[in-house]
Amino acid sequence: MLKQTLQQTQTTKLSPLQIQTIKLLELPMLELEQKIQREIEENPVLDEVIPESEEEEAANVALDSYDRDDPTPSYKLHVNNQGKDLKPQYNTFSVQESFHQNLIKQLGFCSLDDRKRQIATFMIGMLEDDGYLRRDLDSLTDDIAFRLGIETTEDELEEILFIIQEFEPVGVGARDLRECLLLQIAAKNQTPSQQLAETILRDYFNEFSRKHYPKIMSRLGVTNDELKEAIEEIQRLNPRPGGQIDDSYSEQTQQVIPDFILELREGELVMSMPRYSIPELRVNKRYADMLIKGSNANTKAGKDAVVFVKKKLDDAKWFIEAIKQRQNTLQNTMNAIIDFQREYFMDGDETKLKPMVLRNIAEKANLDISTISRVVNCKYIQTHFGIFPLKYFFSEGLLNEDGEEVSTREIKNVLVQIIDNEDKTSPLTDESIVEALSEKGYKVARRTVAKYRDQLGIPVAKQRVELL
Repeated sequence: MLKQTLQQTQTTKLSPLQIQTIKLLELPMLELEQKIQREIEENPVLDEVIPESEEEEAANVALDSYDRDDPTPSYKLHVNNQGKDLKPQYNTFSVQESFHQNLIKQLGFCSLDDRKRQIATFMIGMLEDDGYLRRDLDSLTDDIAFRLGIETTEDELEEILFIIQEFEPVGVGARDLRECLLLQIAAKNQTPSQQLAETILRDYFNEFSRKHYPKIMSRLGVTNDELKEAIEEIQRLNPRPGGQIDDSYSEQTQQVIPDFILELREGELVMSMPRYSIPELRVNKRYADMLIKGSNANTKAGKDAVVFVKKKLDDAKWFIEAIKQRQNTLQNTMNAIIDFQREYFMDGDETKLKPMVLRNIAEKANLDISTISRVVNCKYIQTHFGIFPLKYFFSEGLLNEDGEEVSTREIKNVLVQIIDNEDKTSPLTDESIVEALSEKGYKVARRTVAKYRDQLGIPVAKQRVELL
């Protein structure tokens, strides 16, 4: 028997201002400038004005002077992002071109329509630093619908992913290690040993991973020497095409504009946010006049014009307010990070870098974790001891033998040192690494060692054996 029930659910719908703010939060300085310029070009109500006198300042009126029914105060319709110098030189830094930027550059040579190019760009942004796409395509369709407003399917995403997988470095865009290695071996000249390597990866990957070599030789009917040559081909492949440990950068340099500047003045940390060439924005007087006068509202064309201008005025209001909210959110987040890591920021001593996760800063800044994640993405800070991406300061923490918290970065560095110094003819097992870490004062479980080793791209002990 079917039973009908009425259930009331509560859903949250983001406002245009919230959507605009979320999108702006993720943009680094250069992309923000480009976004503002595009908005000015597309919205005739937005003006970029550099006032030269009080008369010129007075000539640009606020929106509430023209729309009496709009309760929005005038301060929300004007944003001044100018520094003292209207056209300052960027205080840029030479850093290496990121792995993701290199892929975007290659995407520019592909023959794709705007829609698929947007999707491809988004998918490239979802690749992790080691080059893998670990989000499943079904989840990506939802992300793309929300973030880009584009409806797509798993089949279409797979087609676009195949295009990305043709980029350099070979193996990028793989969804697991097997696919990564297969992409690389398929791109080679296909000698007999490479053909055998491809067969092993495609059909006997589990046996290969577990080093069940006799089983592989029996099933494929190959000799020990033939198998050895094929394995050597596989070992020459790169399991992390996006970069090595904490290194997602190629040798090509570019210029990065810091979003924050931190200075040490008379023993005090002083943070500022450079404005560079982000323009002052305000409402265009001519279009505001059009709205108040009604543009001959008795005609259809006049009514359409008023509707158009009102929409553009709303868009301008949301955009200007979103920029203000972006500025405030970035400032609050960075202040929270500096306060949390104050001892480290005084002199840049990495041993003073406290374990810190997004939740710590979200609680301190009274913001959502998702907001902190967006702020941290692709942002840089210039300090008196170097320039760093904000992601650098985040890590999980564990306790040492004295009960003090240490960052995972510190433990990973020690773990790498231990493995670098091991006897390569008899590599250390994870249990042995636990003991070695314990001798150095770090209390780490075996499963934690395995997780860190995997994150660092270091294989298990039996796969680190080197023949004499």
